Amino acid sequence: MITVEEAKHIILENTQDFGIEEIPFLQAVGRVLKEDIVADRDFPPFNRIAMDGIAINYRFFEQGFRDFNIEGIQAAGSPQKTLDNAANCYEVMTGAVLPNNCDTVIRYEDVDINTLVATITIDEIKEGQNIHTQGSDKSKGTVLIKKNTIVSAAEIGVLATVGKATVKVVKQPKVMIVSTGDELVDVNENPLDHQIRRSNVYTLVSLLNDLKIPAETAHITDEKSVLREKIESYLKKYDILLFSGAVSKGKFDFLPEVLSELGVQKLFHRVSQRPGKPFWFGTTDNCNVFAFPGNPVSTFVNCMVYFYPWYLKSAGLPSEEKTAILAENITFKPNLTCFLQVKLESKFGHLVAYPMKRNGSGDLASLVEADGFIELPKTEETDFKKGSVFPILTYRSF
Repeated sequence: MITVEEAKHIILENTQDFGIEEIPFLQAVGRVLKEDIVADRDFPPFNRIAMDGIAINYRFFEQGFRDFNIEGIQAAGSPQKTLDNAANCYEVMTGAVLPNNCDTVIRYEDVDINTLVATITIDEIKEGQNIHTQGSDKSKGTVLIKKNTIVSAAEIGVLATVGKATVKVVKQPKVMIVSTGDELVDVNENPLDHQIRRSNVYTLVSLLNDLKIPAETAHITDEKSVLREKIESYLKKYDILLFSGAVSKGKFDFLPEVLSELGVQKLFHRVSQRPGKPFWFGTTDNCNVFAFPGNPVSTFVNCMVYFYPWYLKSAGLPSEEKTAILAENITFKPNLTCFLQVKLESKFGHLVAYPMKRNGSGDLASLVEADGFIELPKTEETDFKKGSVFPILTYRSF
């Protein structure tokens, strides 16, 4: 049995290159960008009017002029016009290009318009005011979005602005999520007294959906020949297999044996942790296999602790470690790493974790009441003190 740290190291040493695909930019939200996005022109691309009003040549205001004849209107979207007489003005609209021979904009609120004459009604203005200068945000050729950025709505606007109708992103892996066990029936069935509805696969589907990874699901009964036949085809077809169940020491836990027979290289089986100790991980030339224990909390924890950082590294992203402050003293006696379910509160900029009572790793309903897991390290000490800081895994936003 290996430690959590050893298991994490092994998994992160066996990442995959999923490749790159080009997709329509509107489909890129949540995906990992695989190219730098560069400004194809200055931002803004011209001296842009920032306020509705009039545009003048400032030196005439400085010389005492307050009345300016209006030569015309510069509307947003129209080609740049030129002020023929520098002592005159143009009416200008927000978003329009600044007319030639103008260098200052006075808003309508500070001007009286009388037929074709605009009178400035304030005593002080600043040269260059109310003009969004060409290139003042970003100059042409500047990298606006760096490669390996997760695309959000903010990036979508920039992609549209620079004309990137399609973008290169990490190609999502092909994933199959498999549950095992004769006691499981599907969500739309009525279980018999000795059966339960299968839930773990749908939890895993949702956890992967948070990473924008689509996944297929399947269920295999506890029959070795059927397991072997199905898994053999999955290993050829998919980049990743996620299993829930059949990896412990029960008489019908055939999965480790079947995977070995099919040539999957076992990299470890059993991790010194609670919950999720029987976790099995292995690889082939084209597929990585994560075989989680079947108890719901074990499946949930192992996906967050191991699969999430593995995928992020495979996609070229760093894993961000969060911490939380333990809100009360805890005693945990087995010399294992403990992933303890907690409620979380944000206080003065810090996450505070309140330990929860639960009925073991099979207590599926407890996940609804919790916000995450605090990681208590494997240590000879059994007492963890209030106020101590530990890593936290959250599945709700804070």
